[in-house]
Amino acid sequence: MTAAPTLHTDRLTLRHHRLEDFEPMATHFATDWAQYMGGPLGQEKMWLWLAAEVGSWSLLGHGSWAVDLTATGETIGQVGINKPVHFPEVEIGWLLYPGFEGHGYAFEAATAARAWAFENGHDTLVSYIDPPNARSIALAERLGAVLDKDADKPDPDDLVYRHNRRAA
Repeated sequence: MTAAPTLHTDRLTLRHHRLEDFEPMATHFATDWAQYMGGPLGQEKMWLWLAAEVGSWSLLGHGSWAVDLTATGETIGQVGINKPVHFPEVEIGWLLYPGFEGHGYAFEAATAARAWAFENGHDTLVSYIDPPNARSIALAERLGAVLDKDADKPDPDDLVYRHNRRAA
């Protein structure tokens, strides 16, 4: 099995998912908090989701990382470079658990993941964002991504923000 490389930022550790990540993810994805990511989701769908996140590393050479606060080891969310079969392009996506938003953690994690992707052969990434998800739109723009109205999308309602290696 190919594991995600461990990445470090000033405050965060991005690491390969572990079995212990399932319960907190399933708890959060079972609530309305997950509305922008196809949720709420039950445990069966979350199990498949997490298995896909882990398996992507072996199948595609990229996938998602759990995001931990380095100082405490507490898992606060996830960031990933993913391309499930129904995605037209490779996506950079992020999520933080409630209570951890507004501290710059998503920006820090996404910046590290995007740098890793660009260093490992990707020239462009997209972020598929549900239009009402103002926080993700703001983060994509803060990262320098631009709205690409001509891009293919997995859901016809999605906005597609493009991250280009040259602009990063």
